[in-house]
Parts: sequence; structure tokens; C-alpha cells
Amino acid sequence: MTIEHHIKDADLATGGRYRIDWAEQEMPVLRAIRERFEKEKPLKGVRVSACLHVTTETANLMRTLQAGGADVVLCASNPLSTQDDVAASLVVHDEIPVYAIKGEDNETYYNHLKAALDHKPQITMDDGADLVSLLHKDRRELLDQVIGGTEETTTGVIRLRAMANDGALMFPVIAVNDSQTKHLFDNRYGTGQSTIDGIIRATNILLAGRTVVVAGYGWCSRGIANRAHGMGANVIVTEVDPMKALEAVMDGYRVMPMEQAAPIGDIFVSATGNINVFDVHHFQAMKHGAIVANSGHFNVEINLKGLAKISKGTPRLVRPFVEEYVLNNGKVIYILGEGRLINLAAAEGHPASVMDMSFANQALGAEYMLQNAANMAPNVYTIPEDVDKEIARLKLEAMGVHIDKLTEEQIAYLNQWEEGT
Repeated sequence: MTIEHHIKDADLATGGRYRIDWAEQEMPVLRAIRERFEKEKPLKGVRVSACLHVTTETANLMRTLQAGGADVVLCASNPLSTQDDVAASLVVHDEIPVYAIKGEDNETYYNHLKAALDHKPQITMDDGADLVSLLHKDRRELLDQVIGGTEETTTGVIRLRAMANDGALMFPVIAVNDSQTKHLFDNRYGTGQSTIDGIIRATNILLAGRTVVVAGYGWCSRGIANRAHGMGANVIVTEVDPMKALEAVMDGYRVMPMEQAAPIGDIFVSATGNINVFDVHHFQAMKHGAIVANSGHFNVEINLKGLAKISKGTPRLVRPFVEEYVLNNGKVIYILGEGRLINLAAAEGHPASVMDMSFANQALGAEYMLQNAANMAPNVYTIPEDVDKEIARLKLEAMGVHIDKLTEEQIAYLNQWEEGT
């Protein structure tokens, strides 16, 4: 059987399968869902177009959806996040059409998105909302067939809420990112570890004693700040939200505007989901040799066009994923991973054990959407609390951790109001 696809090299499939199987060992919750899906087939015959980072963890999600009866197509959600051996394995061993090549140019990236939409999806599965955005802008004739979608990341949820507020969103979407088992664990622990991993792999620098400036203090940035501090860095946090800034202060970090942090920092990391977090005037104020990385979904967090305008010639690749920009004043700034999300550009992304919960949300979110979409208006929704808690329960069970249960007396006490002091 010939499977439509566009990948780098099918001969990489064997190595990809080994790594997918390795990741599966760390994903017991998703494995339990797959076992149920194989028996119940809750997604039987449903066309799913997924635009996600093509990693070992994503491969296990695709295999779970397939086990549930779904007809799945996968494309990359970022030009630098694809693991080519994983893409090959999904095509060769699982007969899942994949459109993804690490380092693909912008034209190829969008051609891959179009190929995923050619599947005429009934369920969309997005990481950054590029697929949903393209569907609404260029392929509106497909909208009537779409039952609903799921969205993995903060950036995508921001875009989808903007669409909903404008009345542009035409079907319901579950914000997987907003579930507690996603943002409390994936964003904080996963992004925290994988971002630092990507920076170290790209640069091989020692963090201890360096000043690391973390833009934002949402769940992703909290994880980055925490891991950088744990490795001995002096951490500065920049924020626009007074509540988050106050929390960063109470957590022991210095908080100041980016303009004040720019001349002080050695390493700069952004994970805000916003544009031009590192702007021209910040680059001009930075130290000679400052390192700038982004862990947000899109590279717009770094004003790369503005940096190019104040630089001499073209940037020089001094190490894999490290570009050297020489400013007109002779100062050097290093940009990691083309300004794209560094944890996947230069490393392997989040550990499988944390993606286990995130992708359990994706699988159960798709199932929930099919069961409930008829009663859901076009809007952005959160995974129901009982589903979220079931994922947490399964994770604890897999870790061998046991917790207490309320007694009948305690339940009755919590549900009455008469008894007081």
C-alpha cells in the first residue's frame, strides 16, 4: 500500500521506531487510553488532520488516535521541530501520511498544511492554530465538514480566542493548553527543562554565574526561570502583568523592564506568545556576546528583521543553531535556532513523561468533541474538570503514588452549612 507523504528519508524509519518505542515506555496514561480505544473504537472513521511537532511523543499520540479508528494525517507545526526519523517511521510502519521535513522552507511548510487540509478533516488538532487559521482563510469550503478541534499551545489559544471574539471561529475548539494537567506540568516542567536543554545543546555554555533574563512569567516562563535558577544562574524576570510580576518577586527573582535588563543579561529567553519582546533598542543595549533564544511557538518574539537592519552583512552560522549577528557598532549578538522554539530546534522537546498527560488531553479531547460538539457553539472550551482529574489519577497510578479518599462523613461535612465553630 502506498501512503501519500512528504518526508526527508524513508530509510530513517527503523531508528525512528526505536525512539518512538522508548518514548512509549514513559507514556503510561496515553498507553492506557490506547488500550481502551483499541477495544471501543470511539473515533472510528473520523478524519483527523493534526498539525503538531513531529516528535516521538506525537507519534504515540497518532498511534493512539489510529487505534481508536481515526483516519489520521500529520503535518509539522514548526519548520524546525520535526524529527525526520519519527516522520519516516510513522509512514513506513504505521501507514500514517506525514508531511514534515526538519528545516523546511516557508513555502514547503504551508504546502504541508494544505496537504493536511486536503484530507478534509472532521477534527483538527493544532499546535499554534496555523491549520485552523489557514482553514478559515483559504479553505472555507471545508468548514461545514468540521465537527471541532483541539489546540495544544498558549499561542494557538490566544489566536483562537481572538478569532472567537471577532466572530470568525466557525466550530468549537478545546483548549488543551488550559487544562491543569497540561499547563501546570507540560508548560512548567516540560518547557522549563527542554528550553534549558536546547540552549545548552546549542551553545555548550555554563549557566552557573550567568545572568539569565526570562521574558514573561506565565507557566512556561516560570519553568524556565526555575530551571535556570536551579543551575546556578542569576535570574531576572520581565513582565507586563502586575500580578505575575508580584509573584516573580515573591519567588525570589529580580523584576524589571526589559530596557533595564538588556544591558545586564548574558542570556535572554522569551516565552510570552507576543511580538517583538526582544526589539531593536534592546539589541542595541545588550552586551557584546549576548545570547538570545525563544521558547514561544513563533519566532516573532524576536524582531529578527529589525536586528538584520542594524547588523552588518548576513549572519554567520558559528555552531549548529547559533547565528552570529555583528551590529553596525561592532557588537555581536547570538540568535539561537533562527529565533524558533529552541527546545525543539536544538533539542528533542519535552520529556515523554510530561507529554503523556498533554497528549492524553488531546486524545480524550477529540473523543469528547465527537460526543458533545452538537451542543457546543463555535467557541474555545476547556477540557471538563472530571476528564482532567482522571488524567491526573491515571498518571499517579502509573507512578505508583496513592492518595487519600474522602470519607462519607467528610463529604457530608463539605456539603452542609449549618455546622460552624
